[in-house]
Amino acid sequence: MTKRTNKAVLSKGIKLMFGSLFCMFAGPTIIHSAFKNQEHPLYIPVLIVGLLIAATAIFLAFKGLKKIMDSMFN
Repeated sequence: MTKRTNKAVLSKGIKLMFGSLFCMFAGPTIIHSAFKNQEHPLYIPVLIVGLLIAATAIFLAFKGLKKIMDSMFN
């Protein structure tokens, strides 16, 4: 007997990976923008937002990979 891939779970995993891809570009861009404007009064809040988006990218990548693996092997 061959076990098939769960397509619904696979699509959720791929959606999470696309969200992670967006955050992987947005986070470093915002962090770079914050470091270029260190004298601006909103430097710290913009830097914090960039770091949170970068952390979200890592989180979404792990969740997406876990969903993709679950769809194939569970």
